[in-house]
Amino acid sequence: MSLALAAAGLAGAQGVTALPSETPAKFAPVTTAFDHTRKEVMVPMRDGVKLMTVILIPKGARNAPILLTRTPYDAKALTSHNKSSRLASVLQGYDNATDVIVEGGYIRVVQDVRGKFGSEGDYVMNRPLRGPRNPTNVDHATDTYDTIEWLVKNTPESNGRVGILGISYDGFLPLMALVNPHPALKVSVPMNPMVDGWRGDDWFHNGAFRQTMLPYIYDQEATRGNDELFWRTHLDDYEMYLKAGSAGAMAASRGMQQLGFYQKLVEHPAYDAFWQGQAVDKVLAAQPLKVPVMLVHSLWDQEDIYGAPAVYRALKPKDTTGEMVRMVMGPWHHGQMIEDAAALGAIRWGSDTGTYFRREILAPFLAEHLKEGAPKSGLPAVVAFESGTNRWRSLPAWPGAVKAAKLYLRAGGRLSFEPPAQGEAAFEEYVSDPAKPVPFRARPVQPTGYGGDMTWPLWLADDQRHADGRTDVATFTSDVLTAPVKVTGTPLAHLVASTSGTDSDWVVKLIDVYPEEVASEPRMGGYQFMISADIFRGRYRESFETAKALEAGKPLAYRIELPTANHVFLPGHRIMVQVQSSWFPLYDRNPQTFVPNIFLAQPGDYKKATQRVYHAPGNATAIELPLGGR
Repeated sequence: MSLALAAAGLAGAQGVTALPSETPAKFAPVTTAFDHTRKEVMVPMRDGVKLMTVILIPKGARNAPILLTRTPYDAKALTSHNKSSRLASVLQGYDNATDVIVEGGYIRVVQDVRGKFGSEGDYVMNRPLRGPRNPTNVDHATDTYDTIEWLVKNTPESNGRVGILGISYDGFLPLMALVNPHPALKVSVPMNPMVDGWRGDDWFHNGAFRQTMLPYIYDQEATRGNDELFWRTHLDDYEMYLKAGSAGAMAASRGMQQLGFYQKLVEHPAYDAFWQGQAVDKVLAAQPLKVPVMLVHSLWDQEDIYGAPAVYRALKPKDTTGEMVRMVMGPWHHGQMIEDAAALGAIRWGSDTGTYFRREILAPFLAEHLKEGAPKSGLPAVVAFESGTNRWRSLPAWPGAVKAAKLYLRAGGRLSFEPPAQGEAAFEEYVSDPAKPVPFRARPVQPTGYGGDMTWPLWLADDQRHADGRTDVATFTSDVLTAPVKVTGTPLAHLVASTSGTDSDWVVKLIDVYPEEVASEPRMGGYQFMISADIFRGRYRESFETAKALEAGKPLAYRIELPTANHVFLPGHRIMVQVQSSWFPLYDRNPQTFVPNIFLAQPGDYKKATQRVYHAPGNATAIELPLGGR
């Protein structure tokens, strides 16, 4: 009997292929208590490619405007920051000015660009407009047009008015939307946009390669969904990049030759037609201006500090009414305008400048253009935060009336508005050793990134005393100021320098040195606060388009535009200028021996060089400051 029962049980078991699944074929969430409706739609483009689009509609919305963001960073994730029935909680995170969106009653739309995450098609980094660099019939301008066309036809809750906004790459895309814009596009708000990847945004600064962007390129291009991530070997990025050697060697160690954009970087190290043809400020300068634009710039943008002011210069001459182009400049790091912005690292502003921007500037500007019957915003052409005094300033244009004054480097490490006198020492000298490059911040250097304990966004506001004491950094300091010095605009370094090598990088930093004692904030005593700084690769001294070896030992003149500043050096403070020849590992090392392509430099190419910074009559180095009135 036992054998019979066992046999019967075995036969029964053999007859069942699987237990019934407890997971339904399609689960239907109950969202009746939600304050919004969520739709995920594949929106067709003119070439048949469909783009993943998330649409969030406030419950009861009627005649509501649409706020669109297009992104390579996963539309689902950017609209699912929290599992919640409340729209404010769902949107709380990157690229969502949540208070403005929710309180304004906007329909929120976020879309994956072609080739990324849920969207079909091929991904191309900063896809160029149709033309010589893009022979297809689609680009970001056409994709935006087709998306808006679909939205206004298929979103009955809307009033048919669309605004586009975004930060960084997502800020580059609102600029692309200005090319042959859809009639329903009523406003564009590019924040910290990527504009010119060679002159001063993500990839190069005046020819020096930002090698810490290699992990971004790896993560972004290796897979559609950013599933393959760049791997690290050291806690300290300084050590990791130094051991790798050149930027090219680091990339090769990660197999990055497989990535199309990395190949383009290596093929185009100079400012050739490839870069010039896709520089967005140049592109928009050739376009009619049909849509009101608010450019939002962070004065301490550690990633895209060049872009917004460059676009402002390109667009402002087209604004014949004075109502089409506005610019906001805040005391922020990259993207901080949508966060708490009462401080930038150790620097405190006395108020939450991010909340002020969103409530007093962004919200009325969007409402004016997107809501029927909304009042005029009354905003000036330029709203700029002035650090030092920590006040918002309203201006009819940027930078307004300024007067140029030269601040001269002097012998003995002095800095003065008086030029060098006869008989002063002719130069300061230091040895630049590629084996011991100057770190761009105190070590250990964290990787580029956000969240958690990451301080990457704050590095431009770091205390510069970590570099001041090095023998390979030339430091010049003014006397204690007895009157305020207000810098409004673009400082210009007129550097006269020589190298014993045949190529060299030059880093110039303009710094506000706090008093040795600050009674209200003792920790700020002697703080060296960097106001404006940049790097210049010497091989491009004569031409950005063509690299040329430097004549060893000869004093040569360099003209280096520093990033836009709006700062007051207060009485009791001092002004400092630091000059150095590396900024590592943020920028790849210059071998200091001329080679055709630094990406391909070999270990033996890297040589020590004796650097001289000149401050003699006829060979004077000076920082030309645009001084604003009170």
